[in-house]
Formats: sequence, structure tokens, C-alpha cells
Amino acid sequence: MRIALLQISPTGTIEGNEEKGLLWCGKAKEAGAEIALFPEMWSIGYDISGPAEAWKAQAIPITSPFISSFREEARKLGIAIAITFLEKTADGICNSMLLIDGKGNDILHYSKVHTCEFGDEYPLEPGDDFHTAVLETEKENLTIGAMICFDREFPESARVLMLKGAEVILCPNACPMEINRLSQLRARAFENMAAIATCNYPSSVPDCNGHSTVFDGVAYLPDMPGSRDTCILEASEEEEGMYIADINLTMLREYRRTEVHGNAYRHPEKYHMLIDTAVSEPFIRSDRKR
Repeated sequence: MRIALLQISPTGTIEGNEEKGLLWCGKAKEAGAEIALFPEMWSIGYDISGPAEAWKAQAIPITSPFISSFREEARKLGIAIAITFLEKTADGICNSMLLIDGKGNDILHYSKVHTCEFGDEYPLEPGDDFHTAVLETEKENLTIGAMICFDREFPESARVLMLKGAEVILCPNACPMEINRLSQLRARAFENMAAIATCNYPSSVPDCNGHSTVFDGVAYLPDMPGSRDTCILEASEEEEGMYIADINLTMLREYRRTEVHGNAYRHPEKYHMLIDTAVSEPFIRSDRKR
């Protein structure tokens, strides 16, 4: 399964981002990609600096012309598009991703659960759950999940997606991808035997530094001594562009069938403390919103 990570810079306007995004989707098709993945909140280029009311006013509903143009492009090109946007909903403003299949149908609508309450994302409403969907491609079907940026820092995000069947997890991003955050992605892929594709903005965008990645989640192969590097793609820091990775689903599925990670030997009956909302320590921040 070929995925295109669109590590591109925003234009400064929603209209410009729409036009540029559609152009790069076309390039993804030309490169033979089956999924085109955008960085976090592409509709406004993750520009949430300044007064909250100003950037919240740029939120758009899922029925907006911006989103509809990507539905039409997905249908025209015959590829899946994971478009990201600042979403206006009946309950508030969300940081969202919509996966549109190659027929132009919405198949996975996800809003960031772990919003950055400690920073500019404080006014955003969190998503309600982690979701998966079956994506049909010309070659085969696969189960896709999604998490967004800060979600990566909670093992529960990828774990829930794995338990819901996710083989490939899409992770739009907008932050510096240094060694520790890259290590988080490597760990999430390893411990869940899942491929994780992360698309970040290049360093031309404030507080971002490229390094979009794909970890395929396969740490061992029968004909290889020791372990292998699960990172099959890491983009440059500065360069804007499209980065292509091929995820071997046959290899991943066989690995899941025979290896010991993921759900193979879990003991969820021992994990009750993880879902005990009455637990208030240690170090819960006093300014926590929810």
C-alpha cells in the first residue's frame, strides 16, 4: 500500500491551501499513491496564534466547499485523501481529519482527543473516541485508524486503534519532531504491530521541522538475525515536498499472526486502574480543562 506524505507549507489563506492541496493530491496520484496524507489542520496551516476568536472564526463545517473539493478530487483521481481542517461543529470547534476514499465517500471522521489544553488549543473541543474504517483500494482492503499529533504521546490512543483492528494509523502533525517524539512513534508501531504514517510541516512553518515518518511496525523477520529498523521513511527537515512509502501489508499481517506483541498476550483484567476516572494522582495539572 503506497502512501504519500504531503510535507508542504500553507499559503496563508484557506482558498490558497485548498488550491495547493488539490495540486499535491494530483502529484500523489501521479506517484502511484493510494492515500495522500496532509499535516495537521491544513485548512488554516495550523495557524492558531493570536486571539482565539480570530482563528476560531476560520473554522469550517464538514459540508463546506473546502471539504467538498477534496471529495471531488478523491473521486476524480481514484485515491484516498486524508484532509485535515479546523472544524466547526454543533458543539464547538475541533481539530479534525476526514479520510475520503477513492470514490469520494467519507469513511473516517476523527477529531483530536488529546487537545493541547496547556497551549493555544485550549478553546478546542476534544473528539469523542478513536475510530477505524475499512479502506477499499484497487489492490486490497485495509483497516485504517487515525490519531493527531499530541494523541501520539498517549499509548492508549494507538492501543485502542489496534484493538479496533487498525493496520495502518494516520497521524497528521504540527510540532518539532525531535528524537523523543520520533521514539514515541517507533514505540507505538512496535508495541501494536501497526504501521504509523506521520505527516508534519517543514521547518518553514513556525515550531515545525519536517521529519515526516512511516514506521511499518515489523521488528523481526524469519530470515533476519536480530531486529530490523521499522522506520521505512523519514523526510528531511527543511524541504517541502511529497514523500512516498510502500507499506507491505502481506508482511505486516503475517507478522501479526506469528509475533507476540499487540493483543497476543495482553491481560486487560489487570489494567482496571487505567480506566478509573476517580484516580487523581500523580501530577494532574491544576489548570486541566477536563
